[in-house]
Amino acid sequence: MGSFNINSTVRLTSGYNLPLLGFGVYQNYTTKESTLEAFKAGYRHVDSAQAYRNEAHVGAAFRESGLRREDSIIDLFLIHDPFSGKERRLATYRALQEAKQAGKIRSVGVSNYGVKHLEEIREAGYETPTVNQIEYTRDPAHILLRWSLQKGYVPLPKSATPSRIHSNTQIYDFELDQEDMRRLDALDEGKAGAISWNPVDAD
Repeated sequence: MGSFNINSTVRLTSGYNLPLLGFGVYQNYTTKESTLEAFKAGYRHVDSAQAYRNEAHVGAAFRESGLRREDSIIDLFLIHDPFSGKERRLATYRALQEAKQAGKIRSVGVSNYGVKHLEEIREAGYETPTVNQIEYTRDPAHILLRWSLQKGYVPLPKSATPSRIHSNTQIYDFELDQEDMRRLDALDEGKAGAISWNPVDAD
């Protein structure tokens, strides 16, 4: 990918643009304040979930920010993980596709899906997910965020600390060269390198 800035986006297969850098609010207990700070820092993509129980706080921050709806991505709906089993995975995905067709949401995606989970969607004849989110700052965090951008991923750094929220946007004034990228890629240990729950082989 080419040069990036805080306004860089990726075009989804649904036809909508997704800001490449998103702000995560998992286990954030000052969500409204943090999200307002994120908007001030330039974020226009916020990652929340029903299970986080803070969607209302994100909405309150959005209303208070004065941003227009078209300035932010607020209705990409993801299935959080594949652990519910094939039957429920496909039923949930079908329900979201129907909601999209009804105009209730713009884009449908999945999160933490392995190849076999994506294959079962294809085999069922459903539309391919617009996103498969994988959950994982010039400090090591900055390097990893920049690596993610250059790989074509959409990173979602999370923080409740204003200085860190702003710091995580400082990844557009440098670029990792091919050797840096190769060395980071070589660190991949596959499933053996998982440091948290690993949904890749969920049945």
